[in-house]
Amino acid sequence: MSAVGQTTVAAPTTGPGVLSWPRAREAARRAGLRPLPAVALAPVEALGHTLAEPLGALIDLPAFDTSAMDGWAVAGPGPWRVTGRLLAGPAEPAPLADGTAVEIATGAQLPPGATAVLRREHGRADGTLLHDRGPCPLTTGQDVRPRGQECRRGEELLPAGVPVGPAVLGLAAACGHDWLLVHRRPVVQLLVLGDELLASGIPGPGLVRDALGPLLPPWLQAAGAEVAEVRYVRDDFGLLRDALRHSTADVVVTTGGTAAGPVDFLHRALAEAGARLVVDGVAVRPGHPMLLAELPGGRHLVGLPGNPLAAVAGTVTLALPLLHARSGRAVGAPALAPAAAALPGHPSDTRLQPVRRTAAGVVPLAFDGPAMLRGLARAEALAVVPPGGAAPGETVELLEVP
Repeated sequence: MSAVGQTTVAAPTTGPGVLSWPRAREAARRAGLRPLPAVALAPVEALGHTLAEPLGALIDLPAFDTSAMDGWAVAGPGPWRVTGRLLAGPAEPAPLADGTAVEIATGAQLPPGATAVLRREHGRADGTLLHDRGPCPLTTGQDVRPRGQECRRGEELLPAGVPVGPAVLGLAAACGHDWLLVHRRPVVQLLVLGDELLASGIPGPGLVRDALGPLLPPWLQAAGAEVAEVRYVRDDFGLLRDALRHSTADVVVTTGGTAAGPVDFLHRALAEAGARLVVDGVAVRPGHPMLLAELPGGRHLVGLPGNPLAAVAGTVTLALPLLHARSGRAVGAPALAPAAAALPGHPSDTRLQPVRRTAAGVVPLAFDGPAMLRGLARAEALAVVPPGGAAPGETVELLEVP
């Protein structure tokens, strides 16, 4: 950042101190353990939110015995006399007598008395009779989806805390839901700090293209947030102070200004805002000068380093656990995988290493410096490498990359 026209400001001397990576993640999660209020939304509007109550079945699924295949619904042993046709729809089918069959479409309601479905490719008509020519004798219940096979009315299908994705929307609709009770998404304001940043075009001398304005919003949205604004703020204490003072977002995310450089004003701005530091430095590489603060009114600020990969490390360390908690998302079991090659580590800090999966495990990717994104762009996950590194075959935790 440029220091032209600015004065050096010392960081506050008080704070929680540098935390280990696991402790910092847990501190961020605990900071958000007051989920936002629940709202009832139509399923299409609930996408990306988190269930605030268990999802229960309002009907049996399927609601009646249905055919799992195109073919014939048959009654009793064959051969059978074909008496008609059934398609999927609201019509109530007539009962089948033993020795009779009706042509039936996949998903159509089975008529009373039907004992099985003969697949179209296994049936052969001989005059007025239908014969089974399948590789094995037809058995009772074959290719029938019985009523309630997937769930019964009143059964809990999903617990509270599950993110609402496309499959959840489909399940809710299939089970009769017109509304879902979900937590309100935390509103995030992203403040990108720096005089040297350019949002478009080829940068000239002393300027760089901003990578974090495009990179971070999709990542935050995947964590359940609603990104209301991306604002660029110059290296000016007054501008930063006023931006924090006037923000109404549930979570403010800043990039840059977290260290003690000549224009790193974030600590001073937080002090003037009456914020309480929850995390002020994490023993992780890249990205150790990251912070989490509680703002007046129960809101939060996550301060990310300005280097792109370091900012990503801060996002997965502090922003995502906080957003998951505020969204009401349940904590899942960590994803684990063996290292297929040695994963170099830092002597005393956790390292977040971009990796790809192979049949033998995960392998590290090059171009993994704090200011680089080339390795991350090819990565399938970030491996959590313990201090000292991980040997081939050692199990490591993986953080998924959206």
